[in-house]
Amino acid sequence: MEFEHVRIVLVGTTHPGNIGATARAMHTMGLQQLCLVDPQCDPRDDAAVARAARAEAILEQATQHATLAAALSGCQRVYGLSARPRAERYLVNDLRTAALGSAALRAQAEATGRAEWAEQAWIFGRERTGLSNAELDHCHELVHIPTNPYYSSLNVASAVQLVAWELRMAHHAPHALTGGTGPYPSHSTPATVDTLERFFDHLEQTATTVGYLERQNPELTMRRLRNIFRRAALGEDEVRMLRGLLSHILDSRRWKKR
Repeated sequence: MEFEHVRIVLVGTTHPGNIGATARAMHTMGLQQLCLVDPQCDPRDDAAVARAARAEAILEQATQHATLAAALSGCQRVYGLSARPRAERYLVNDLRTAALGSAALRAQAEATGRAEWAEQAWIFGRERTGLSNAELDHCHELVHIPTNPYYSSLNVASAVQLVAWELRMAHHAPHALTGGTGPYPSHSTPATVDTLERFFDHLEQTATTVGYLERQNPELTMRRLRNIFRRAALGEDEVRMLRGLLSHILDSRRWKKR
């Protein structure tokens, strides 16, 4: 499939019609993978089927997950949609720029013969409150859809339609067909979301053990550290090296206490 590497992830959706309309928006642009995280309604409700309008197969194949981390397992790049400005230093891109980056990532994966490098997810939040900061902590980029500044609220299915359109246009652009510059060095296997989450847990454990977080706002500090390492586009081998360093720090402290 053309976009088999792209996951559309809906978090905490409350109205089945929005899930059905999302399936239709995806189907019109060739996207197939729909992931539902903790849906607050029946995704196969009559309203969902009616709004899907012949995209019922996407509803039937949609996966459901208890946590966002489970829905993102195996992804190399994660994009979070948000209309609200955030105080934390997330990498922020407008939708078109992010879509072009997505296409470049796929081109890089194809050029290197590593299709798994292209695995990516686009996350959409709840109808009323969007994505929390904790959920955006899983994202490499915060994506903003330029809208009327006096009324920036988009229906979730409308937002999915815009993303699907931009992805299709970006992936069909000339540079995407001939190759592009992806975010990862060609010699490096990009770290998956799962690998990064284990590294972040290790980093927090180490920062706590050495007392670094005692004088800080732990939640905000860890969020900023996450963002620093996500912007670095780490490879699997680089994460292993960093975790080796963290383990050495922890082992050294244990040795000194003997």
